[in-house]
Amino acid sequence: MVSFAAMTKSDRPLILLTNDDGIRSPGLWAAAEALQGLGFVTVAAPREQASGTGRSMPATSDGVICEEVKDVGGKQWKVYAIGGTPAQAVQHGVFELVPRLPDLVVAGINYGENVGLGVTISGTVGAALEGAARGVPSLAISLETPLEMHLSYSEEINFDGAAYFTTFFAKRLLAGMPHDDVAVLKVDVPADATPETPWKVTRLSRALFFEPIPPERERLDEPAKMRYRVAQSPESLNPGTDSYVVHVERAVAVTPLSLDITSRLDLAVLERQLRDDLNAE
Repeated sequence: MVSFAAMTKSDRPLILLTNDDGIRSPGLWAAAEALQGLGFVTVAAPREQASGTGRSMPATSDGVICEEVKDVGGKQWKVYAIGGTPAQAVQHGVFELVPRLPDLVVAGINYGENVGLGVTISGTVGAALEGAARGVPSLAISLETPLEMHLSYSEEINFDGAAYFTTFFAKRLLAGMPHDDVAVLKVDVPADATPETPWKVTRLSRALFFEPIPPERERLDEPAKMRYRVAQSPESLNPGTDSYVVHVERAVAVTPLSLDITSRLDLAVLERQLRDDLNAE
């Protein structure tokens, strides 16, 4: 195993890899194996399943870091299981586990696509946004899977296509972000993707692709969890969006995300409208 003490600025690119499905996820290890040819990969992932945690920083996380040894592509890797969310795993990775600021943060490969307005719920996207907030180019990569496998560690899922695109876009981000308003590349891969599958730059759909299902229970004090289902039919999806490209065109959707979530409008016009409304009362 390589010592961090031996790493210097002139060494191979330093990649911090995390996910939201947890340290035991086959998707994480598919990404690790895919990325190992690009640089020195440090894996710091949540100890437990952490899907749906967004970029949260709960005070209840214990922050315990446990070292484990995993076989990745026939090599023994020292990896880290973090008692926290994906975004917290990125923080611990950046501040405690790597010798310098990484050249790239990768979150994934996620079980289940992250498209539409639900992306702020995604721990995969949240981890990438946290990497971007630290000033590091970041990639969030997710694979379309059946709904019932979103929280699983199913070995039936083929990650080969998603692994190819993990490397493909990681190479490009290591060469530099293409635009100063791009903090994260969010990449969603169809289940049947191969290296020959086309990819397209998309905008985020303004509709929920997955919608919550109210719990069915007789009393409010009974335990009940919110579930979710697919909300959009292919016919209702808008061309040019991440949802449409993945589910209708069966192509890889590459969506640039910005940390600046201010509405893109003329702020002076909005202020004038707000003041005019007050004066009219």
